[in-house]
Amino acid sequence: MTESDTAIIKQTRNWLVSVVINLNFCPFARRELENNSIHYSVIRNNTLEDCLESLIFECRHLDQQQNIATSLLIYPKQWQNFDDFLDYLAASEALLKAQKYQGIYQLASFHPSYQFADTPENDPANYTNRSPFPMLHLLREDRMEGTLLKYPDPEQIPENNIQRARELGEEKLKTLLAACKK
Repeated sequence: MTESDTAIIKQTRNWLVSVVINLNFCPFARRELENNSIHYSVIRNNTLEDCLESLIFECRHLDQQQNIATSLLIYPKQWQNFDDFLDYLAASEALLKAQKYQGIYQLASFHPSYQFADTPENDPANYTNRSPFPMLHLLREDRMEGTLLKYPDPEQIPENNIQRARELGEEKLKTLLAACKK
């Protein structure tokens, strides 16, 4: 791992703690962070094919490492354009299905310019999925299902996050996100 990779992972962990955990956007993240069961992978590949290959490599890594609950695949230079990132996400989901990983692993996506459909660019709700770098979050579905069964009203999580983000406002969230990259 290079110094640059270490810095990227540090910035990602800063975001995970100060935004995802401290704002409670994911009520399950704290446990995984404390259990040291999150794997961070900085992907330096430049082509679509190589990035997809890295995704399958990470799936195989999770197959072998049952102590890892989830992986964050971080793309510091690739997929800077949000629409290109969405195309990559669609290709990634299709690949998981083709490789028979659908139902085993699930993808969540984060991007510095994340924008939900039908929301304006400056809607604070977009910050629930904004991150310092484009990234895919690879989750184990069986663990997620088990955790959701124990959580009261899990279907309310997205709505609660949107409400919390809008209460905080765009400027506060923009400042938090920018601070993660220091």
